[in-house]
Amino acid sequence: MFQGAAALSLDAKGRLAIPARHREALASAANGRLVLTAHPHRCLLLYPEPAWEPIRDRVLAASSFNPHSAMIKRLLVGHARDEEMDATGRLLIAPELRQFAQLDKQVWLVGQGSHFEIWSDVGWQQQQEAVFALGDQCLPPGLEDLAL
Repeated sequence: MFQGAAALSLDAKGRLAIPARHREALASAANGRLVLTAHPHRCLLLYPEPAWEPIRDRVLAASSFNPHSAMIKRLLVGHARDEEMDATGRLLIAPELRQFAQLDKQVWLVGQGSHFEIWSDVGWQQQQEAVFALGDQCLPPGLEDLAL
């Protein structure tokens, strides 16, 4: 289970050092095989390959004639890249994915249970502000009775 948010830096080659607390879990969940892809909210998604495969298969099963399905296929599957961490736990983020998510030097790695989101610093701050702006209305349908 991946959780928590960490502010990290991309190096000059576009590599992201995965925090040590997540390296082993990522490596063991996928035998080192990871998938990095785009998300419609302009962040990136990082999945262990076994967690990505059922999502990919479900997306690919949708009709290519439906314009919305075709757009999601192009985004999620079209941008998907098989990646591996190097020996020091760094993940190379391809230039086209860095451009898509508008990643600069500082980025955020945000755990989402089965996967991570990778946000630009500006994008992550905007997400936080959007939640705060909702105030008491921040819980979506189905979570109204959530007690914290």
